[in-house]
Amino acid sequence: MSTGLIEVANSEKFTPLQIISPDGKVKNQKLMPNLTDEQLRELMRRMVFTRVWDQRAISLNRQGRLGFYAPVAGQEATMIGSQFALQKEDFILPSYRDIPQAVWHGWPLYQAFLYSRGHQHGGQFPEGVNVLMPQIIIGAQIVQTAGVAMGFKLRGKKNVAITFIGDGGTSQGDFYEGINFAGAYNVPAIFIIQNNRYAISTPIEKQTKAQTLAHKGVSAGITSVQVDGMDILAVYKAVSDAAERGRNGEGPTLIESLTYRYGPHTMAGDDPTRYRTGEEANEWEQKDPLIRFRKYLEGKGLWTQADEDAVIEEAKNAVADAIKKADEYPKMKVPDLIDSVFETTPPHMEEQKQEFLAKEGK
Repeated sequence: MSTGLIEVANSEKFTPLQIISPDGKVKNQKLMPNLTDEQLRELMRRMVFTRVWDQRAISLNRQGRLGFYAPVAGQEATMIGSQFALQKEDFILPSYRDIPQAVWHGWPLYQAFLYSRGHQHGGQFPEGVNVLMPQIIIGAQIVQTAGVAMGFKLRGKKNVAITFIGDGGTSQGDFYEGINFAGAYNVPAIFIIQNNRYAISTPIEKQTKAQTLAHKGVSAGITSVQVDGMDILAVYKAVSDAAERGRNGEGPTLIESLTYRYGPHTMAGDDPTRYRTGEEANEWEQKDPLIRFRKYLEGKGLWTQADEDAVIEEAKNAVADAIKKADEYPKMKVPDLIDSVFETTPPHMEEQKQEFLAKEGK
């Protein structure tokens, strides 16, 4: 005998926000964000640049010239569209895959390469670049974002803190604690779930019983939406609206972005062909964010093959310059590491530092 409880539990329905369809056509003109032609071109430039940079980074990793690296191809619309909706004073708290957002927010590319190598200078962000170190501990950035947003609220700042997490990361305890805190204290935080279908090799269907990942925000009393994560204008619109809510004191927003990663989870030995079918990959490639937006811009006369070729060349040169600068940067030394950790070095660490300095002097 049905009690109606299941129907109530699943009553919240989400329709993914979409502005541009996979064939590059505008689906809902009323939702179109107010962007100039130059801003539209800049969005495309950044996506093409990031795709090329990603390809080069994978090659550099295979050559042993980069350390840890998580590919991003397929997720550019979510990454670029979300950062483009922010103000310079807003804070980004990235996960280890969210290097593009941090770089487009001001983190020098050569430092991102040093970070990949484990060099301490990679995490020494320039003054005025409001980004924290990419978080390797799954879910920790959710709690930190709630804290940064609370700081903005207490100081009366009209800024937002934004973070990103994968679908698998929403199963972590830190995820629930962070969004619950944000909801309870009504802080200006934006939580973006990049639902790329797999937590390494675990499909979303085995990750949770929740009808959608957006429902997890509903449970914390947070305004929650779903967005087509392959549609850069839909992502931009969702994040712009969320940022406006946060700045106006209306609290946090959780955005589930439906996207797909074309490559492996990381370059540390993952083989996606062992758990994904070719048919699935082909289906998502038809939704490629670059192809979709390119068709839209070409239809408006705003993008040509010459434009694309110029950005590809720009990206190749920028990556070459950044890796060269990273190669030439002074090697990290233990005494420098100790100095960067402590404002006042404890006596036992000072003793160890002097031992290293003495050995270097021989």
